[in-house]
Amino acid sequence: MSRVGLEGQVAVVTGAARGVGELLARKLSARGAKIALVGLEPDELKQVAGRMHTDADWWHADVTDHVAMARVAQEVKERFGKVDIVVANAGVATGGPFVDSDPESWRRVIEVNLIGSAVTARAFLPVLTESRGYLLQIASLAAMTPAPMMTAYCASKSGVEAYAHSLRAEVGYKGVKVGVGYLSWTDTDMVRGADQDDVMRELRQRLPWPSNKTYPLGPAVDRIVAGIERRSSHVYAQWWLRGMQGMRGYLPGIIGSVGQREMRRFEGRLGSVSKGLVGAGGAADESVRTP
Repeated sequence: MSRVGLEGQVAVVTGAARGVGELLARKLSARGAKIALVGLEPDELKQVAGRMHTDADWWHADVTDHVAMARVAQEVKERFGKVDIVVANAGVATGGPFVDSDPESWRRVIEVNLIGSAVTARAFLPVLTESRGYLLQIASLAAMTPAPMMTAYCASKSGVEAYAHSLRAEVGYKGVKVGVGYLSWTDTDMVRGADQDDVMRELRQRLPWPSNKTYPLGPAVDRIVAGIERRSSHVYAQWWLRGMQGMRGYLPGIIGSVGQREMRRFEGRLGSVSKGLVGAGGAADESVRTP
């Protein structure tokens, strides 16, 4: 598939203060794209904007806020004149048994990861239609396979995958391309935050290879950049995720069987699992919502 040069393109990245979003913005900028950063951490966003190679600016906004995101879309177009690429990357996570989960944290994962992605697309689709641009929805291995102790995250990522595939059919004839990006465990604040919990870390280490590894951030983001350049419908941040597509019909039964065994093994320790949002991004989200 041919690549689209990024020189002079305008790219919007949500969840851009750290992790995948921050490095993706820098790599897009290094290829000549102008960058609009969106997130909840103004100090970090300002610093990230200062590290760009090209013209860049930042917006403090909650992706679940329709009014705020509509304002951001309008201001980004006024600032840069157009929008060619939008990466809906903002996300949070929580872990632990569903029955003991904090209802507010569980709901917030759905709100940010699924509703926030839809709010982002709703705000930016008019300008993407003008430019015949590209929307990349960041999903996860969690969209392909269920996992115990990750009910909210799996539900949200399965949701954004289905939503983005449906949206592709709606807007394709207008010239807008929609892609879904898949990542396995990647070295970010979110994954490091989850690994601070002994039970969650040990459960992940017991997964079959290659899903039990934490993968470096740089190569994963390089693959996402290549997918953006190709305007790909499916973008795989780790090489083996493409092969998982053909297996996903079998995975619920396998995980259901193996997962029961693992949950029985850890039953006595499940009460120690943290119930809140994980990582620095989760802490930032909670601080914004706490009066």
